[in-house]
Amino acid sequence: EVQLRESGGGLVQPGGSLRLSCAASGFSFSSYAMTWFRQAPGKKFEFVSGITSGGTATSADFAKGRFTATRDNAKNIVYLQLNSLKPEDTAMYYCAAALSFVVTTDALAYAYWGQGTQVTVSS
Repeated sequence: EVQLRESGGGLVQPGGSLRLSCAASGFSFSSYAMTWFRQAPGKKFEFVSGITSGGTATSADFAKGRFTATRDNAKNIVYLQLNSLKPEDTAMYYCAAALSFVVTTDALAYAYWGQGTQVTVSS
């Protein structure tokens, strides 16, 4: 059974940083791309960043220069480093797996999702 479990969210002031983690199990983690999405209240799922099995990351324009996806294939964990956070980054952040070798930005392509971790950016 595929399981994804996020952690690391919280309340942070504007300009602050957080590191989100997603622990994966139930599939050959090192073989597949992993992706981060987010969803703000009343909005659709939004692609944030994805990373291939080899460590090549692709990010949304709003995330470039601020958010970085990395992975540890030995620990089956994918990370999302969030820097220079803004109030508009407030959302539930999810990791997702499509068991694909490529990063897809369409949330509908993903069959497996974690429960999410809340990030709130506020002073």
